[in-house]
Amino acid sequence: MENWREIGATLARNKTRTFLTAFGIFWGTAMLAMLWGGAHGLEGTLRRNFSGFSTNLGAIFPGETSVPYKGFNKGMHWSMTQNDVDVIRRITPDLEYSTTICQNYGTINYGTKSTSAQITGYEPDFSKILIPVVYSGRVFNSSDEAGSRKVALIGKNLAEKLFGTEDPIGKFVSAQGVYFMVVGVIGQTSMASIGGRYDDSLLIPSSTFRRAYNWGNQVNFFMYTVSPGLSPSDLKTQIRRAICMNHPISPDDDKAMWFMDISEEFKMIDNLFLGVSLLALFVGAGSLMAGIIGIGNIMWIIVKERTQEIGIRRAIGAKPRDIIVQILSEGVVLTSIAGLAGVCFATLVLAVVDSQTADPVLGSAGFTLTFSQAIGIVLTFLVLGTAAGTLPAIKAMRIKPIEAMRDK
Repeated sequence: MENWREIGATLARNKTRTFLTAFGIFWGTAMLAMLWGGAHGLEGTLRRNFSGFSTNLGAIFPGETSVPYKGFNKGMHWSMTQNDVDVIRRITPDLEYSTTICQNYGTINYGTKSTSAQITGYEPDFSKILIPVVYSGRVFNSSDEAGSRKVALIGKNLAEKLFGTEDPIGKFVSAQGVYFMVVGVIGQTSMASIGGRYDDSLLIPSSTFRRAYNWGNQVNFFMYTVSPGLSPSDLKTQIRRAICMNHPISPDDDKAMWFMDISEEFKMIDNLFLGVSLLALFVGAGSLMAGIIGIGNIMWIIVKERTQEIGIRRAIGAKPRDIIVQILSEGVVLTSIAGLAGVCFATLVLAVVDSQTADPVLGSAGFTLTFSQAIGIVLTFLVLGTAAGTLPAIKAMRIKPIEAMRDK
């Protein structure tokens, strides 16, 4: 108890200096904690824009040939067909999920209401590649595709235009004169999209689309994901070979078809997030060091002011270890109290920001600090603060009693 009273008395002896030093420690830990949690929150906010969007997604689009081949001049436009897709799936075992896409833009009618929207044909795997939010009903299954059923998924925004507050499930809508029964209402969480957003589209099975609108075997493009550990670009050679089997396209014609590899874009985004995290840690570390320097300075001042007192202690038998422990204890107490206060303050601020940025569908962005991170920040500050006070404590230990009592 005497040691604790002495620590309190020493720190209270110069309240302004103690407060400013404690505030430096408080602000250093708070800045580091807020920057750390804020970096995670910023990453979470940006990643929410890609929620439901597969990061290993690839797509292939038909184009025009750039070299003559088998008697055909360059500039020939070719169309992708279901036969191409069947060959791709047969010779490419590393496909995880895949779907053909057929698209048209037309008039959608329900009762007396009418609007223009995109009509898109998908295969069942589309819901595993671009994961939708299912507000009611269901998504397509293999039976819908195999049987060319006249069923449809309607986007949330499109449903509001046509049905208002009425439940669309089980109702029939007319799309370009063809009637489809609505089996699901869906939406899209991701800001990114390929082939248009779900919210404003009418989706039907791909086989139904081709049959209802006389497309034969033609499809607009092919979308796929790959097995874990691979990138979509790894399958380019196999996909190119599959398409060249059915079309007069030179195997060396790189411009005849356009490949899209989303994984490359996500790598750039990951690098951006890494840079933001490193910047936050760098700025936070700067604030941390400012607080550590403040601890070292106040310890030097305390030792200087208490030179005579330390000399008297040494003269009446105090051991060097007792002197070191006493000096370091004052720094540890100041660091612990101010550091914990800083982390608590940062946690409160992050919690408020997290609640304000929470999305009703996607949840919180992640402006949080875990318990282990908070304890890690405090312990780091405590260790470095103790290290900063070590030199002043050693200087106090080496004070000779006779010289200390002569000090003015």
